[in-house]
Amino acid sequence: MIYEFEGRTEKEAIDRATEELGLEKDEFDVEILETQRSGLFKKGFVRIKVHTDKPVQNGTAHGRGVSGSSYNEDGEAPLRERESRSQPVYGDPAAKNDFERKMIDFVAELIHHMGYDGTVSVLFREEHKIGLKIDSDSSSILIGKKGKNLDALQLLANIYAGRQGREDVRVILDSENYRIRREESLVRLAYTIADRVRESRSSMLLEPMNPFDRRLIHTTLNDIADVETKSEGEGLYKQVRVYYRGTMR
Repeated sequence: MIYEFEGRTEKEAIDRATEELGLEKDEFDVEILETQRSGLFKKGFVRIKVHTDKPVQNGTAHGRGVSGSSYNEDGEAPLRERESRSQPVYGDPAAKNDFERKMIDFVAELIHHMGYDGTVSVLFREEHKIGLKIDSDSSSILIGKKGKNLDALQLLANIYAGRQGREDVRVILDSENYRIRREESLVRLAYTIADRVRESRSSMLLEPMNPFDRRLIHTTLNDIADVETKSEGEGLYKQVRVYYRGTMR
């Protein structure tokens, strides 16, 4: 199910979503559709799209904060809107060789053993990289909080690829455009934290992240002259500290 909400800030829009839908913040994914910072002659404005497979409190969630997008009785957007959201597939989504067939079958069997139905297809092909897309009615569960379930499935897929003698190929799993939405969210977060750090001349520690998410934060802020980043902690999920250059590390 997909809903849209508005607010003066991202937090206000998300708070309205939790109130209208009767869900907790970790029970849905947020996609920022439009944002406008407040200024001297204009108010701040944020419009978000909420993706969830959870049953909502108010059904169609009509009420304050929800924009006027029309959805059918199954909670789907109009065809044109759904097509514009669909992930691009570079080439044939069907397996082209034995390795791709094995990877698709492996991921599909993983999902089946978890107790969920779903189909797996090729999302994209690059040199030393292949993307697989999972389509399932239980996508929100397969993705998990902060994408941790999807990351775990992806790790297993890469281990399996190595056992097939393809250590040179990195396997990327995605579902419901989660990777794209997560990347956009992290880029916005990085710039927001950078602004706060520059204003306070201090540092801020972000939540634990996987290597890909940490690298995205580092890369996003790499060209900001007076802000630096570093990873802290042990293990796979480390934290990124964003600090104003010149402060103690």
